[in-house]
Amino acid sequence: MNKIKSMLLPVVSGLFLLGIWYLVSYVYGQNEGFDVQRIIIPFPHQILDALVSERDTLWIATRQTALAAFIGFAAAVLVGYALSMLLASAVWVKKALYPWVLVLQMTPVVVLAPIFVLWIGQGLPSITAITFMIGFFPVVANTTMGLVSTDRNLLDLFQMSNATKSQEILYLRVPYAMPYFLTGMKIAGTLAPIGAITGDLFAGSSRGGVGGIGFMVILYNSQLKIPELFATAFVACLLGFVFVGCVNWLHWYLLKDWHDSARKNETR
Repeated sequence: MNKIKSMLLPVVSGLFLLGIWYLVSYVYGQNEGFDVQRIIIPFPHQILDALVSERDTLWIATRQTALAAFIGFAAAVLVGYALSMLLASAVWVKKALYPWVLVLQMTPVVVLAPIFVLWIGQGLPSITAITFMIGFFPVVANTTMGLVSTDRNLLDLFQMSNATKSQEILYLRVPYAMPYFLTGMKIAGTLAPIGAITGDLFAGSSRGGVGGIGFMVILYNSQLKIPELFATAFVACLLGFVFVGCVNWLHWYLLKDWHDSARKNETR
């Protein structure tokens, strides 16, 4: 019964918000003094029509953005994990390199985007680089925290067992840091579609006839195609849900058999 209620509540609230949306659009549409507002707030069915009429264009744009998000996310995970292993290898290494990682993270993307365009060109390479920059730091910060905060009692046990440094890292620190790494990975996965769309806004290109989602936002906005603009926002939201859902599933799949953060919902 609780599951049914939890499923019905979002549906009911969604229908309520949809009704309010129609009401607001209708009120502005009936008042001649609010013609501009009518353009800004299209009816939901107009957005649905735009989704249908622009489906081919939006599909191509979504594929390009999804590709940039995936490549940037994968690069952020791989490079971030490798750098975390290096930072956790010795205290002096962390003290020497981690401040520069912070400097790189604190540099605004709006400043880096034109630099990437100058260095590697407009389009997919720059968009991927921007996505990488946005998702890189959460992986480094969380994974490094996990690697350096391993339980001291377990470290002492490995030393008493005459374990080598490589055995300590492989069989203790890496598994212990896995939840931290996957948490950073989840954050990076959440930011990846946002980073790709942001990259489209700054470095997007229409090579091949259609740009990514961010490029289409600029195009529809300049042409005052407001229903199409709302349709693009809906597609971007859907892409974010799909991307984050996949990353969350991977987090659950890797931890479900041994870590409380993934098993707590099953034990209740």
